[in-house]
Amino acid sequence: MLVLTRKLGEGIAIGDDIKIIVMQIKGKQVRLGIKASPSTVVHREEIYQKIHEENKLAAKAANTPLTEMSQAIIDYSKGKEPVQTPFRTRVRQK
Repeated sequence: MLVLTRKLGEGIAIGDDIKIIVMQIKGKQVRLGIKASPSTVVHREEIYQKIHEENKLAAKAANTPLTEMSQAIIDYSKGKEPVQTPFRTRVRQK
């Protein structure tokens, strides 16, 4: 880990397109300004962690409901009526 000391108004550069500037120092808080291209995603650490956790949960989820929904659409297009249940869509023969 690189550790730097910066004063108010000073900054650091990360690569060619990211600049971090110390904007304000108030007690134990430091306000930073971040200049980056619009394609660079910047999050606070706690938000980044939450996104990461949600992505892991989504990856674990089975795609069964999506498969069932796809089959229900196909069946409905063939004239079969869908039956709604609280958790799944099932197809009932006419």
